[in-house]
Amino acid sequence: MRTLLLTGPGGTGRTTVAAATALKAARRGTRTLLLGTDRDDTLGAALGVPTGPAPTLVEPGLTAWRPDAAQGFREALAALQDRAASALDLLGASRLDPEELTPLPGADDLALLRALREAALAEAHDLLVVDLPPAPRALALLAAPEELRRSLRRLLPPERQAARALRPVLGRLAGVPMPAEALYEATARWDLELAAAEAVLADRNTTVRLVAEPGPAGADAVRATALGLALRGLRTDLLVANRVLPEDVPADSWLGGPLAQQRKTLEEWRGTYDVHAVAHLGRDPRGTDDLAALDVPGVNPAASPVEWPVTDRLAEDGVLVWHIPLPGAVREELDLVRRGDELVVAAGPFRRIVPLPSALRRCTVEGAGLREDTLAVRFAPDPGLWPRGR
Repeated sequence: MRTLLLTGPGGTGRTTVAAATALKAARRGTRTLLLGTDRDDTLGAALGVPTGPAPTLVEPGLTAWRPDAAQGFREALAALQDRAASALDLLGASRLDPEELTPLPGADDLALLRALREAALAEAHDLLVVDLPPAPRALALLAAPEELRRSLRRLLPPERQAARALRPVLGRLAGVPMPAEALYEATARWDLELAAAEAVLADRNTTVRLVAEPGPAGADAVRATALGLALRGLRTDLLVANRVLPEDVPADSWLGGPLAQQRKTLEEWRGTYDVHAVAHLGRDPRGTDDLAALDVPGVNPAASPVEWPVTDRLAEDGVLVWHIPLPGAVREELDLVRRGDELVVAAGPFRRIVPLPSALRRCTVEGAGLREDTLAVRFAPDPGLWPRGR
C-alpha cells in the first residue's frame, strides 16, 4: 500500500488538497482510504459527506475515515483498569466509568498512529491519503513512535526482561519491589504497536507532501517544515502551492500586492522544490464537483529513499564521514553531541537522537561542517577499538 501524508501551515487548504488528491486517485481506479485528523469534520465539509469514527464510502473506490480519539482513549483506559483490577481493589480505589472519561492531551495523535497501523495491516486499500495536522504538530506526531520507543527501551531495557523468573528472588535479596510481570507485558505490547507505526512511516512507499499558500509566511513555514522532515529522514515528493491567484489580475486591483508576493515566492520555491501550483477557485471548495475542479497532482511512484551514507576516507584523510542531508539548515543553529553509541543532532527548533552506524561506534568525532545543505560529520578510528590491520 502506498501512503501519502499531507501537511503544511495551518489555514492553507491542506484538508481540501488531501480530499481532492484522494478523489483523483479513486477516480483513476485506485482503492483509496482518506484519513482525517481534525476533531471538527472539516474533511466532511470538503467532501460534502459527513465523516466520523466509522469508515464512510464517499463514492466507489474512495472511503473516508476520521478516528474518534475519545472512544479509543476510553477503551484503552477501561482495558487498563481490567488488567490492574487486583491492584485497584487492594488500594480500595473505585473504577472510572467510561462515560466520565475525557481524552488527555496527545490522545488525538495516538489515535492517528493507531489508525495508520490498522490501515496498513488491513491491506484493504491500495493508497492511504492522510490529512495530517498543521506542520508543527505533524512533525511532533511523526517523531512520536521513534521517541517513545527509545524512552521505553531506556526505562525498561529488553535485555533485563530475560530475568523475569528471577524477579521475586532479586526483590527479596535487594529489599525493594521489582517491576511486575504486567508492566513488562504492557511495555512489550506498546513497543510492538509503536514499531508497527514507525514501520509505516519509514516504509519506502510512504512520502510526505507539503501544502502551502505562496507568500512570506508560507515560505518561512515550508523552510522550517522541510528541515524538520529531513532530520527525521522522511521522504518528500512535492510542494503544492495552493490558492494561486490568476495572472490576469489588473495591476491597479487590490489583489495586485498579494499576486506580486505569490510570484516572488513561487520563483524562489521553483529553484529549490518540485512545485505544483493549484489555482484559486474563487470560493471555498465544497463537494466532489469542486474537488474534481482542482488541478491537484496525482500520486507519484515511490520516491527514492532518504540516505545518510558513510564515506570511507581513511586512505586519504584518515576519517570516515557521515553525510546527513539537512536542506535549509543554518550553521549557527546546528548542534551535535555524542552520547555513547548515539548522536544528538539539533537543527534550529528540531532535535533527534540517532544511533550511530556500527563502524562509527568504534570512532571518535573529529569535527563537522555544513556545505550545500548537507552536514558532514567526521569520525576518526579509535585505536583501542578499531580492528588491527584496517
